[in-house]
Formats: sequence, structure tokens, C-alpha cells
Amino acid sequence: MAQTVQPARPRLVVGIVVDQMRWDYMYYYGQRYDGGGFARLLGEGFACQNTMVDYVPTVTACGHSTIFTGATPASSGIAGNSYHIGGKSVSSVQDDSEAGVGTTSSLGRRSPRNLLVTTVGDELRLATDFKSKVVGISLKDRAAILPSGHAANAAYWYDKSVPAFITSTYYMQQLPAWVTRFNRSHATLLRSDLWGSWRGVTASFDMALAAVDGEQLGQAADRTDMLTLSVSTTDMSAHVYGTRSPRVDSCYLELDRQLARLLGQLDLKVGRGNYLVFLTADHGGTNNEKYSSVHKLPGRQLDMWGMIKPVNRALKAQFGVDSLITEVNEYSIYVNNEAIARHSLDRQAVVAAAMQCFESQEGIDRMVDLDNVAAASIPQPLKERLIRGYYPKRSGQLYAIPLPGYYAGSGGDGSNHGTPSADDTHIPLVFMGWGIAHGETFARTGMVDIAPTVCALLHIQMPSGCMGTAITAITQ
Repeated sequence: MAQTVQPARPRLVVGIVVDQMRWDYMYYYGQRYDGGGFARLLGEGFACQNTMVDYVPTVTACGHSTIFTGATPASSGIAGNSYHIGGKSVSSVQDDSEAGVGTTSSLGRRSPRNLLVTTVGDELRLATDFKSKVVGISLKDRAAILPSGHAANAAYWYDKSVPAFITSTYYMQQLPAWVTRFNRSHATLLRSDLWGSWRGVTASFDMALAAVDGEQLGQAADRTDMLTLSVSTTDMSAHVYGTRSPRVDSCYLELDRQLARLLGQLDLKVGRGNYLVFLTADHGGTNNEKYSSVHKLPGRQLDMWGMIKPVNRALKAQFGVDSLITEVNEYSIYVNNEAIARHSLDRQAVVAAAMQCFESQEGIDRMVDLDNVAAASIPQPLKERLIRGYYPKRSGQLYAIPLPGYYAGSGGDGSNHGTPSADDTHIPLVFMGWGIAHGETFARTGMVDIAPTVCALLHIQMPSGCMGTAITAITQ
């Protein structure tokens, strides 16, 4: 009689992404954390202490897609929080063929269709003949949609104009009863400042736990479900108040409390040892110039958009054509190829002149023509990050590399990210629960290694565009 091979799997996988969480935050707040959140993760789990983002730009959409696909922008197509498709600038999850559910605003016109590869959740659904449930939760649309994937049962994000958690017709035609009840019972909280205060952390975890109950995630013995939860408030607070600010402090202390609450509830509802959880970040964050200046550290803000005018003036003086640079998206720069062709200009001459103009701006270390990055005189690790982050059909053709500590901004106390510096690329990564032995590794691991590690633990196929490998220190 033939024997069947059925791998053991947990009842629930929970992937938590903390937006703009620097690696050092795991320890910076250490003495202020309670025992059940970060302390439990580190005390029971396995920490990868040298996990790096494998590409630039280090921004939210790229990070969330890479974590759950193992594919960098070069193959996922998620080239930034926004990028060009057919010459038009669109958001990473914009889909005008869909409509909002729970809202009439444009924020509902969203789907994962711009993502060109599958996710861990997609592969889990495939492996179980779509019996597994996959649900994504976040305040940000892209942070709910991209992690959960194409075949997700649902993704829910926050619309301040309602105010409520919403979804789109890509997933369903009306909100489930449990979401409607949640929005009604949490009306006061949802009307408060979720983007810039610890309340946004609370609301995100409240919604995640409501999804566990509403969808009965992890509570069926014959399937493995997946919940993706992204905490956006940590990012938005840092953008406004800076990485080392009381407002950000309060968000991380609330995050610690909510992690303890989530793990405690999963112990009760799913069973201790029956769920696998991992926590990481989509990118880190660079300290604000005011903070750096006080402590005599190098760095300042760069007005990247403000550089377009002087560069275009110089290019017009040389080539006689206006607006040869059309857009700066963080550090990705779009060249007006249509105007170059229309006026029969030498593209390489225009690109070389544009790069020279940008390099003359304070804080720009060097410029790179991404179509010729292999020939650029830059360190190999940086060259590889640029190659992995470039999707020619959507990305800008030029890339500005700022000096370490410099970042795109236009005044204020906030911080930013997007650069290849260690501040932006060194991220936390901790696994805990089912199949995980306590320990840590200081070996170099990449963000692209997270998805294949989860897939290896579950004995499912890795996502279709995966570039990483399973972290054997965890899987062995």
C-alpha cells in the first residue's frame, strides 16, 4: 500500500512588517519594553541580526513586495511607491478598473495587479487547493495589498475620509459583517489621529485580531492560514517628527504592548506552538538633519524636486530644449525620452550632461545611468543594489546616490529613507513559534531570503520571482 507524504504545517502564519523600523530599535528601547512583546520574540525566537535590504530604493512598496515574494523590484515590477506605466505616473497598487468597497473615494481603486510575481500567500493557497485563507491588514493600501498577494481572500486598509477600514471590488462586492461591526464599534478610534500617534498602532492590531476572529484564521485543524499585518504609524510619525522623537517613542512602546497582546491572543485562540510568526521591516530610516547637526554627525536634507529647475535650465542652455528632466521620484530621475527623440538629440550626451548637473548639487555623491550601471565606477555592492532595484519599463533612467546621512526632504523635523545607507537598509528579522528553535545568527541575510525561508518551513513552492534562498540556520 502506497504511503502519502503530508508535511506538518502550523495552523497560522503571521507576517508582521513594522514600517521604517531601524534594526537598532530592537535594542534602543530594550529597557522600556515589557516582557511579552519584543522581549518574548527575542527570548523565544530566532533573530537574524545582519539582515539587509538587497536593493534601492528603500521605500514601502518595494519593501513589502520583496519581503513576501523574495523578488526585488527588478523582477516584481514594484519599482517604488509610485512609478510610470505607459508614461503615466501611478501608485504601486493603483487600479482604475476596480472600485472601492466601503468608500467612494479614489483610495478604493486598488489591486495587486501591478505586482508581476506571486507571494508566499499565493503559493500557500496553491499548495492547499485554495483552502487556506490569506488576509492582509494595514493602514496603508500598498502595505495591505502587496504582502497578501493576488489570490488573497481579502486585504483591508484605512480610508481617513470615511473613516473606516475598506477594501476594493478586486476582493469582494461588500464588506463582511465582521468588518462592518469593527468599523462601527471602533468609530471613535478611527476618527482619531491614526497616522501620527500610537493610536494607529492600536487600531492596526485591533483590526488584525478582529480578522483572526472574523475569518477564524488558524482555528481549523485541516488548513494553514496566513495573516499579514503592517504597522504604518511608525513610518508616518517618523516622517513628521523624526526617528528620535517622543512621538515615535510612544509608537514603539505601544507596538511592544500590542505585540504582547497579539501573541497572547494567538496562544489562546490558535494554541501556543501552533502558529509561526515573523517580524521585520520594509526599510530603516535616516535621522533628521537637526538631530544629526546637534550631535555633529554628517547629513542633511536634499530638495530633490528643487533640483529639477536648475538642471533643466542648464540642459536647455546646452541643447535648446526645455524640460529634458520630467520627474524626480525620491532619487529616481525620469529623462524626457520623447523630447529627446522628437528633437533628434544625442541621448547619451543629454544623460551625461544631466548627470553632471545633478552631481554639482550639494549632497549628491554621484549619479548613475541605470541602463549602463554595469559600467559605472561604483563599489560592487552598491552596483548590485541598483541593478536589483531597476525595472526599465517603470523606473526612472537615472539614479542619484546621496552622501551618507543625506536624504530627500524639504524642511521640518521629520526623517526619511530610500537610500542605500545602513540606516535605511539594515532591518530587524525575528522568527518565533512553530518549528523555530531559539537562537540568532550574525551571518549576512537578505530581505529576499525571508519568503523562501517561510516557504521552506511550510514545504510549499517559493514565489515565482524569488531571488533569495532559505536561511538554513532557521530551517535546519
